[in-house]
Amino acid sequence: MLWSDPADEPTEELRSAQAMLRRAGPLLAVAMLVVFLLLL
Repeated sequence: MLWSDPADEPTEELRSAQAMLRRAGPLLAVAMLVVFLLLL
């Protein structure tokens, strides 16, 4: 990050949510692509 503030660490909940989003991102994109191709 551009600013360093060690006192403002992201919570465990936020970290796990970000990890889940990173995993679900590509999966969601593939799912949307499949649905799009099925609708054509």
